[in-house]
Amino acid sequence: MLGLYYSTYTDTNGKKCDILATQFESVFARRAFPCMDEPDRKATFEISIVALDNQVALSNMPEIYRNVIPTPEGCSEPSDGCNYVIVAFDCTPRMSTYLVAMVVGDFEYISSFVNLSGTSGASSSSESEIEGLTRVLPEKAEVRVYAPLGKCNFGQHALKVVEKSLRFYSKLFGSNYPLPKLDLVAIPDFACSAMENWGLITYRETALLIDPDNSSLLSKQSVALTVAHEVSHMWFGNLVTLSWWTDLWLNEGFATWAQYLAVDHCFPEYNIWNKFVSSTYICARRSDELKSSHPIEVEVNSGQEVEEIFDAISYQKGCCVIRMLHNYMSAPVSTAGYLLRSCYLYLLPILLLFPPVLLATPYLLTF
Repeated sequence: MLGLYYSTYTDTNGKKCDILATQFESVFARRAFPCMDEPDRKATFEISIVALDNQVALSNMPEIYRNVIPTPEGCSEPSDGCNYVIVAFDCTPRMSTYLVAMVVGDFEYISSFVNLSGTSGASSSSESEIEGLTRVLPEKAEVRVYAPLGKCNFGQHALKVVEKSLRFYSKLFGSNYPLPKLDLVAIPDFACSAMENWGLITYRETALLIDPDNSSLLSKQSVALTVAHEVSHMWFGNLVTLSWWTDLWLNEGFATWAQYLAVDHCFPEYNIWNKFVSSTYICARRSDELKSSHPIEVEVNSGQEVEEIFDAISYQKGCCVIRMLHNYMSAPVSTAGYLLRSCYLYLLPILLLFPPVLLATPYLLTF
């Protein structure tokens, strides 16, 4: 289930449904299209998808048009009065190849609009300077939670989390969410827990959907943390991107730390920092005691080596180190907002979130 892959699921009525989905992190975009598949090789993408008109087709940006087309060569004639359509999406900002995403299949959704005006502390016409051009950041974003047929009501909790976390992060980083929409898609057959594709976050079904009436507090906490983790990547990871996978711990450690900040702010009744101690901190300690442990920063020289460091050291221990530094130095996290607004084109040292610390690991700030 890497690259562009086909899968199926059975809906609540027993009908077999088809899904086409992507998982490009870390170096699997090359399985779908020719590309320079490194995180610092950013480009814009204009994506079009051919699908049946009764299927949902999604990508990173909003749909701009769909036109009926003749049956493509090599494809069977559609049944039930369906037609083939070509669905075109708006051009993306400059982004890494591993963040490109496409999903096609039978889904239903719930949605809302999140008002971001005033959350960033900037003017309502919040702008970002990019290579001499100006990009106007949206004042609101449409948020949708997609689920397999018959299960969209199970996305209510996730929708609430993403609404609150978008506003929280926009204020925290001093920069509005930079895209006009954010889709969260529950995919029954998905290898990862979740993937932070820009504007189109994909989740394992159990990581996004829960029964709103019969779920435990633990289940609600788990979904909230996972959603908040991926939403934080929309800024730190997608807007601000690691120059190479050696710095993966900073990308994932920061998001793991930020998820606790967001959930603690948005759902104080969860007492989420207690869970931090019992899961993240203890997990980091136990993993670090093993002979197989490694430094949080690991030199990476191949795609296979990248996959090997998506582990508790990069996530949990990385999170603990960032939390420790922040608490020790009492530096305002909002300093990140200055970086996101002003420094898109610079190689900056690690942890400029903490101004007294100027270490040597570069981060490439590009939009």
